[in-house]
Amino acid sequence: MANTILVGAQWGDEGKGKIIDVLTTKADVIVRSQGGNNAGHTIVHGGKTYILHLIPSGILRRGKVCVIGNGVVVDPIALVNEIEQLRRAGLKINKNLLVSDCAHLVLPYHRALDEQRELRTGRAKIGTTKRGIGPAYADKAARTGLRVSDLMQPRLFSKKLQAKNRENNAVLRALGAKAIDHDEVNKSYLAAATKLRPFVANTVVYLHQAIERRKNLLFEGAQGTFLDIDHGTYPYVTSSNTTAGGASTGTGVPPNRIDRVVGVMKAYTTRVGEGPLPTEDRQLSDLLHSLGREFGATTGRARRCGWFDAVATRYAALVNGIDEIAITNLDGLDTVDPIRICVGYRLNGKRLGVPPCDAVQLDNCEPIYEEMPGWNQSTTSAKKLSQLPRATRDYVKRLGELTGAKVSIISVGPTRAQTIFL
Repeated sequence: MANTILVGAQWGDEGKGKIIDVLTTKADVIVRSQGGNNAGHTIVHGGKTYILHLIPSGILRRGKVCVIGNGVVVDPIALVNEIEQLRRAGLKINKNLLVSDCAHLVLPYHRALDEQRELRTGRAKIGTTKRGIGPAYADKAARTGLRVSDLMQPRLFSKKLQAKNRENNAVLRALGAKAIDHDEVNKSYLAAATKLRPFVANTVVYLHQAIERRKNLLFEGAQGTFLDIDHGTYPYVTSSNTTAGGASTGTGVPPNRIDRVVGVMKAYTTRVGEGPLPTEDRQLSDLLHSLGREFGATTGRARRCGWFDAVATRYAALVNGIDEIAITNLDGLDTVDPIRICVGYRLNGKRLGVPPCDAVQLDNCEPIYEEMPGWNQSTTSAKKLSQLPRATRDYVKRLGELTGAKVSIISVGPTRAQTIFL
């Protein structure tokens, strides 16, 4: 498999958790490069459902090493809870997990600020998970953040925390919010530090040593292309680079050590939170929700649903350098007929082949659709391409043509067995 980056080619929630889990059979090291515990990767295995927020999905497989890279923002309390929850489920977590000493910390004042800013934006809200991810990245960019390496030095951490807590409490009081208690935070975070200490390492060196030993690395992306801080539907984006380039900056593995990029996309389109979604369709949303599908793994919020947007995914393939496509949730369309595909946008009388940079303009784009017949039967038991209905195969082929990349994986259900390799 060599070294592979897996990215979401839409607005997140594409089913990356399952595809990562499937690909880990040929990977030795699974690396998380950005985001925080605002991500949620769902994996169904052995009759159990696991939802992972910080720990890479490869943790469910024996003999794999999982790495949380320098580009991730880590809430130590959340990470400790996730480790303990997995241990209670019978998983062994020891030398198979490494955490970068350069990763930045998410602290209680980040969550408080996140919530207050979201509350005060009213109708212009972003739709944040209120996990403090944005404010943590803001501190990182402002060069005032605290890192895992600080947490490993109790006296230094307490001193830095006190100064930052005092500064942010002034802001919180000005916003009419409750101040954060320094002593309480200091105590709980140092307790978490004790539990996390065995996992902390220079992960850049570890990853380069793994490459020298010819280990296969799999880079696990969080969120999706159009939530990228630079290339997404700004300002309705996350605070990190969710595109393929973020895998290098967030881990210290250079681009010339990457062999392929796999893009994950649903057979339709979804989005959680605010922001433009050109192909959004209320009837399709209602249908999928009635089937118990499309609820956020992190927030539980109902996802907004729409038809497959080939304009957006083609642009995602361009930005990420996608070599192969994994199509997920194909079975979600088993009862839909006809099926629509957005092949272009119309804005102010002009046809567009790429998404406009401006979010307002994108929100005003009228999708141009082509229709294909549905297949009106279950696909969930198919083990190979030839077992899919002809209409399903035609639909998959069309998505590959429109996106401009090879379809290599099709998912027809949540379990590992419900995966077709092409």
